[in-house]
Amino acid sequence: MYNKEEVRKLLDKKGIAYEWVDHEAAYTIDDMVRLGLDTDLDVAKNLFLRDGKGANHYLIVLRADKKVDLKTFGKTLGLTRLSFASEERLEKYLGLKKGAVTPLGILNDTERSVKVFFDKDFVGVDRIGVHPNDNTASIYLAPKDVFDIIKEHGNELEIVEIPR
Repeated sequence: MYNKEEVRKLLDKKGIAYEWVDHEAAYTIDDMVRLGLDTDLDVAKNLFLRDGKGANHYLIVLRADKKVDLKTFGKTLGLTRLSFASEERLEKYLGLKKGAVTPLGILNDTERSVKVFFDKDFVGVDRIGVHPNDNTASIYLAPKDVFDIIKEHGNELEIVEIPR
């Protein structure tokens, strides 16, 4: 199971450059602002979703300043009846607790069944801020490194347009 220390070890092993910031638990973007953390537009907001039958699971990673209409998003991608997955499913598929959702949770997806949709606006930015599988720290690293970690792990990754 990849906890925050295992994530740090993986980043170091791969030689990935990152900035690590320990802080009080931050469950939301508002919490990050309250804690005085860097919440410029490269911080990721993460939504763990399921389809109507609960057979498929998705992680949407979008910029902190955006909202996503699940019905429109699902329709655009041919996905049916998207809704937020339960805390039990979050724990089962990503090994995460509510408030700690991050694209690095994919490292705990042993079945490699969660599909990741990444906001196109992250492509080309210098860095992205995410939790290292624990909401008491944030790490800032290149989006390409996050994409590579997801792909190397074997999960499907799609870069998508998420309108404002």
